[in-house]
Amino acid sequence: MPGVPRDTPRRIGLLGGSFNPAHEGHRHVSEEALRRLGLDEVWWLVSPQNPLKSGDGMEPLATRVARARQVARDPRIKVDAPELLLGTRYTLDTVRALTQLYPHAKFVWLMGADILPQLASWRGWRELFGAIPIAAFARPGWSHAALQSAAPRAFARYRLRAEEARRLPTCEPPAWCFIPSRLDSHSATAIRAVRPRRPKSKGKTISTDPSSPAPRQLPDRSKATAAHLKLVRQSLEDDKAEDIVVIDLKGKSAFADYMVIASGRSNRQVVAIAEHLAERLKQAGHGYTPVEGKEGGDWVLVDAGDVVVHVFRPEPRAFYALEKMWALETEAAAKPRTAKPRNAAPKNAAPKRPTRPRVRKA
Repeated sequence: MPGVPRDTPRRIGLLGGSFNPAHEGHRHVSEEALRRLGLDEVWWLVSPQNPLKSGDGMEPLATRVARARQVARDPRIKVDAPELLLGTRYTLDTVRALTQLYPHAKFVWLMGADILPQLASWRGWRELFGAIPIAAFARPGWSHAALQSAAPRAFARYRLRAEEARRLPTCEPPAWCFIPSRLDSHSATAIRAVRPRRPKSKGKTISTDPSSPAPRQLPDRSKATAAHLKLVRQSLEDDKAEDIVVIDLKGKSAFADYMVIASGRSNRQVVAIAEHLAERLKQAGHGYTPVEGKEGGDWVLVDAGDVVVHVFRPEPRAFYALEKMWALETEAAAKPRTAKPRNAAPKNAAPKRPTRPRVRKA
């Protein structure tokens, strides 16, 4: 993780997932973990592809990471996709790699209670309990049912009481805790269900009536999008934006056709570039354009519909490295993958007999 020394002794929560998209529920769990477990920070580990989920409707990794960083809004929450660099795919492998890289850190795996019933289908789930303490946070409708599922019952004797939660980071695994807290109803599945989808069939013939002899032709918006992108680039150049990079998202994302990344020399220039762009888009007939991040001025996002624009100061741009994230994702997609079994536990696996939780010596 950027800026984290290898010998750090911090108490760190790991929150893994697709973050498709990141939402306030992720931040709620993170803030509860920071407070209830006495953590120094929380890492959001954005997965390139969850082995238990279909890739249909999955936004590109760089898009999900960028969205997660916008949602986090807390310097104690760090967002990255370390599995790309670690070469891991399953949670157990990622946890083992991180504990080797940061041998003095005190890690805790964080999850919502709705994940507990799924744990028994994860690859090496018993070994995961033996590799890292686990904290499960209450989710709407998932308290009693989650605690009655296979994984919690298998490790019932290693459960800490909620009032002992601050001990969890210093416990030798297996050790886990269910933490009742204020419920947050945000759900990535629900957000995707109501999020408007942009049409993919540009220029294709469709018909509202199968028997109709004269089907209706969808308009080809590619020329309009090209003009839209040209307007964006011209605005950035007029305001002396530097290092303008255009990333083609067509066929990779449903939320936009292009991502544009640019830099301003100061917070004031970054905000001015974004505001002028929004005003020029409005004058060109594109209507209201959402602009996020003007308060800080380090990173401002302009949602211009088919074109999403990120304007950074140079230091935050180098730190978040969105261009590098896209390059890594493209490289990973191009590599041939050998067939691997899904996140399923072996049928006749004989689990090792774990020990009682005990406090780790400082």
